[in-house]
Amino acid sequence: MRTYDLTPFLRSTVGFDRLFNELTDNATKLETGGYPPYNIERSDENHYQITLAVAGFGEDDIEIEIIDRDLRVTGSRRQEYDEQREFLHQGIAGRDFDRRFRLADHVNVLGARLQNGLLTISLEREIPEAKKPRKIEISSAVQKPQIVKTTNAA
Repeated sequence: MRTYDLTPFLRSTVGFDRLFNELTDNATKLETGGYPPYNIERSDENHYQITLAVAGFGEDDIEIEIIDRDLRVTGSRRQEYDEQREFLHQGIAGRDFDRRFRLADHVNVLGARLQNGLLTISLEREIPEAKKPRKIEISSAVQKPQIVKTTNAA
């Protein structure tokens, strides 16, 4: 089992306690083996793609679901299909799988497609307006800071 020392990060961050606890507590839970192999790509600052190699699986054999912030991809092939065949050599793995990915806040699944044995799941990070950077004006010490209310005109 690996241990992670996050002390350098804890010295210079505020409010990330939950994240660091999650990283250390769930690090071993998220490691689910190497099957099926996968890639995680970032096409730009807010768009991601997870590609899983699922040769031999059809659309009916794969289920994708989101539970809280966990993206879960499971694959289960119909057994009667495999029992009718006799393999002299079986190098293509076709076993059932359960692969999980932890999504950050505000990351949404846009869709999934299965093509040429590759399952591609498209993701997008949508930052709410309230979380986007905003400029804070500095006032002189003589003035009392004022709260500026904005109204949304319809």
